Amino acid sequence: LHDYACDRGSITAYSILCVCRQGIFPAKAMQKRLIDKVIIVRRAPGAPTRGILAAGPLAIRCALGRTGITTRKREGDGATPLASMRLLSAFRRKGRLAGLHPALPQHWTRPFDGWCDAPAHAAYNRPVRLPFPASAETLQRADRLYDFGVVTDFNMTRRKRAGGSAIFLHIARAGYAPTEGCVAVSPADMMRLRPWLRRGTRLI
Repeated sequence: LHDYACDRGSITAYSILCVCRQGIFPAKAMQKRLIDKVIIVRRAPGAPTRGILAAGPLAIRCALGRTGITTRKREGDGATPLASMRLLSAFRRKGRLAGLHPALPQHWTRPFDGWCDAPAHAAYNRPVRLPFPASAETLQRADRLYDFGVVTDFNMTRRKRAGGSAIFLHIARAGYAPTEGCVAVSPADMMRLRPWLRRGTRLI
């Protein structure tokens, strides 16, 4: 995630610079290949809880965390982490966004599906079965937010206690109300993002 204003040309140049510096792809890779593998989020001018998401030629409004963007993500701080995050898999509810078919492993959620957000528990930042003995949120919310969501690898591989959990790309509330730290887009825009919802893509 990046806080800068840009046209498509500067998005291209900046994307390649960030990705190559992190060693994600070889520095000599073609520009098109690199652009096709990144979704860039920047803060909207004058609105710390809203952003503009760029994927190829698309420029999409999105909601960010209620406390904006941070480089020091902590559990419960309500901030969207400043990070390069791989897209791992998707979860969804039956009958919602039926035309969306991403090239990601998918899980159809059930009433007992949850996600642990208790830093001291061994299952922290992992999917769990509800009811669960520690703090966990449901993946079948009463609202539309988790009709479709994409799991990122933020704090997943080497979990840091209280380093943040459940950082998803999911459906936004009406009016793009702030999230608890995720990036959220409208249902229609999630459909437009389908070509980028695949393994190898990074949200940065």
